[in-house]
Amino acid sequence: MPLWLFIFLGALAVISALGVILQRNPVHCLMALVMVLLDIALLYIALGAVTVGFLQAIVYVGAIMILFLFVIWLLNLRAEVRSEGHLALKFFGALGASALTAELWVFVSESRRTGGLTERSPQFGSIASLAASIFSQYLVAFEVTSILLLVAVVGAIALARRPGPVTAGRSESLPADAATRQAGGVRQAGGVRQAGGVRQAGGVR
Repeated sequence: MPLWLFIFLGALAVISALGVILQRNPVHCLMALVMVLLDIALLYIALGAVTVGFLQAIVYVGAIMILFLFVIWLLNLRAEVRSEGHLALKFFGALGASALTAELWVFVSESRRTGGLTERSPQFGSIASLAASIFSQYLVAFEVTSILLLVAVVGAIALARRPGPVTAGRSESLPADAATRQAGGVRQAGGVRQAGGVRQAGGVR
């Protein structure tokens, strides 16, 4: 891969990542995150890991990000209103950003010292090598991840089916409202019948 292409994709990924945390609209943040993931997929493909790149684009962009978009639309999230203050949060945030920048600089400097690229095998990044790695060296982590995803799905279904306090209060108030309306209807019908009987008695007299 040409160096200028790697620098361009890396800069685009960094700019998109900044857009994720700096924008107020959650939909715009999600679109910036999609751009980051697509950029990373292109980097994988350009470095020779074609299978990992396509999995990155299909799984993360094609499935998880679409799910996030549906959740944002379902919750009807709007633009964030920034509040003033919170100096302690800003201080610790700046401290964490400085620590991450220093760590990145250490990694870059160490990579320059080692220098030189190792030759990769012809099977690098293929489906066969990826499957062999997953189901041999990373089998336990792969199975634990699948169990965690299954537990998350079951928990989401349980939380969605559980009635909240507002729903329960409404469901409890519905029978009372129905009983009140029925009693009012019975009283109204009784009053109409009584008035009709009085009129009929007056006509007979």
